[in-house]
Amino acid sequence: MHPKVLADAYLRGENITSLLRTLDASDRNSEATIETAYDLQAGSYVAALSDPAIKAHKAAYGAAIAHELLQLTEPTSLLEAGVGEGTTLSFVLKGLELPDLHAHGFDLSWSRIATCRDWLASQAVGEPTLAVASLLHLPYASDAFDIVYTAHTIEPNGGNEAAVLSELYRVTSRYLVLLEPGYELASDEARARMERLGYCRDLPGVAASLGMKVTRHELFAHSVNPLNPTAITIIEKRPAAPPATPAFACPNFGDPLFAIGGALFSPDSLRAYPTLGGIPCLRQQDAVIASAFARSAG
Repeated sequence: MHPKVLADAYLRGENITSLLRTLDASDRNSEATIETAYDLQAGSYVAALSDPAIKAHKAAYGAAIAHELLQLTEPTSLLEAGVGEGTTLSFVLKGLELPDLHAHGFDLSWSRIATCRDWLASQAVGEPTLAVASLLHLPYASDAFDIVYTAHTIEPNGGNEAAVLSELYRVTSRYLVLLEPGYELASDEARARMERLGYCRDLPGVAASLGMKVTRHELFAHSVNPLNPTAITIIEKRPAAPPATPAFACPNFGDPLFAIGGALFSPDSLRAYPTLGGIPCLRQQDAVIASAFARSAG
């Protein structure tokens, strides 16, 4: 389907995820579907904060997440996976009040990351490092962050729970904290809706099957939609791990990436990842095989 047709459908209020899944005759949401649906929404989350009630809920939600994180550890580094427009991250950072914290965020949609950058700049919360990336192939070194957390990021990735959890667990060093739909804790009506939309299920069970230590799974107090209740799931990795050092890595091969000539380049994997509007594009398919890039850019 032509993108303009999808854009018009979005403006009519149609659910783009459901529409694309119907066209694909698939029982799960592809990354292309998720990217398209969320990119078309870019700006809507920030715009919604003009409603005082929504802003108050978001502020309370972010503050509650910050409180949960500080109960676990005082992080020196933090990643919000699927940061979207940064509306949650901004309030989490305000709640943490850690001026030396190295905060990162990524999203599958470039437009949302561009919106996120502008929103965070307006909120006086420092300058988190942002990138375009996939949940399935994270562009970070292993054990790169003290804490990794999600806020309804795994949600549309039903069927890919194991792959997503494995990647998130790989890049955290101490804890993985999930704020995701509580399918197992929801009503029958809510479960039916989650199934229809291809939402994730049984995150604690999948995590346990992968050998992860799940220390908590329960409904989160701050949830706006009873048909999509938020659950908090805490996964412990190495609580006493030394402070992590955030670092980008090639999402195709895992080799270190270096900033060269306006791009991020891996001399080992021979891949260059471009920037678009100053935002690194670090999905696997963004790579350009460029063995001569380092000497050409220099």
